[in-house]
Amino acid sequence: MKVKPPTVIEMKYTSILMALVLSLYSASYAQPKNQFPKSTTMDLSKITNQTVKQAIEALQSGDKAWYDFFSDKVVMTDDGNKMDFKSFFAKALGKEKFLTIDKVENDGKDIYGNFQAGQWGTFKVFFKFHQNAEGKFDRLDIGQATY
Repeated sequence: MKVKPPTVIEMKYTSILMALVLSLYSASYAQPKNQFPKSTTMDLSKITNQTVKQAIEALQSGDKAWYDFFSDKVVMTDDGNKMDFKSFFAKALGKEKFLTIDKVENDGKDIYGNFQAGQWGTFKVFFKFHQNAEGKFDRLDIGQATY
């Protein structure tokens, strides 16, 4: 059985099709990764504690007002390890955010959700806010969650 070579027209269509496929493939990789707008339209209505809700809104938008919700001597832990709150969020604020709010407990002060953590990727986390008598948060415990 003898194989017939492709015609010039068939070769042109094959070349055009291959160029189109390659350009679409490479364009999908040209999209910026881990970029998100300064504000979010994510539904925060599950958060019943208004101060926590406002703090999360600031976190979501990368607003430095985030710091105003915390006392001067805030204690912070990340997966049980004590961290310096201000230096931690100096790196994270505006680069990391909740993608979903999945669960809210403890009168709206314990937040669970899917979180984009910059270079660390996306995973389920908890944020547990501890509010003092003046309404400021004097402790924040964060970490990976299983639920």
